[in-house]
Amino acid sequence: METWASFRVGGQRLHGMLHLPDIPRPAAGFPAVVMLHGFTGHRSESHRLFVLLSRYLMRLGMASLRFDFRGSGDSEGDFSEMTVSREVEDALEAVAYVRDLPEIDAARVAVLGFSLGGMVAALAAERARPERLALCAPATPEVMLRTLPFGQVPAGIADRGGWPVGREFYLELPRLDPVAALQRYRGPVRVFHGDADTSVPLEAGVRYARAAGAELIAFPGAGHTFDSLRAVEDFQREVARFLTMSL
Repeated sequence: METWASFRVGGQRLHGMLHLPDIPRPAAGFPAVVMLHGFTGHRSESHRLFVLLSRYLMRLGMASLRFDFRGSGDSEGDFSEMTVSREVEDALEAVAYVRDLPEIDAARVAVLGFSLGGMVAALAAERARPERLALCAPATPEVMLRTLPFGQVPAGIADRGGWPVGREFYLELPRLDPVAALQRYRGPVRVFHGDADTSVPLEAGVRYARAAGAELIAFPGAGHTFDSLRAVEDFQREVARFLTMSL
């Protein structure tokens, strides 16, 4: 079953899609994963990567929530207000929302973050306490700082391909250390990365994996969004294997 979901953060409403398996609910509830999209992304992600993964997991008996951060997709707010810290707040509230659902086993809620969402997931993990953590092509502050227009922090709003990126987004990045934050999380971690990723180099994924003492799954020839039919299939299979390991 797929149904609309919404919750509030800071007085603004966030919208998403909740996927529940079409099988009888286990006594403790379904295990679930909260999916965090990337910079200028949305709850479906590029070439419907999150939609396909949610439906794949649903067939395996796992629920999921994929939602739009504030200022993205259909959620309230303006993108110019977006910062990584605000997205961490959104992620924490999304996890709390899923844990409160009667269909879900609150002890078995995982988090998956893609690109900037991977950095958000690493920063949120210590407080969110997910049952496990999947980092997919996770960005770092250094990678995001490369998007600075002309290498300078804008005085106001920067126009990044029609997206209004606020000054505070860039000012905050040097203060963030998602790799150190990940080391404070004690649950299982796995990193998934295309070895031909030119947006977030594979070295970023290696840094996260080393910090967590985690396995890194590298997909040969895959770009940032796992951008081939073969890569999508491999991505779904490997991510599902990790997320459903204890089912």
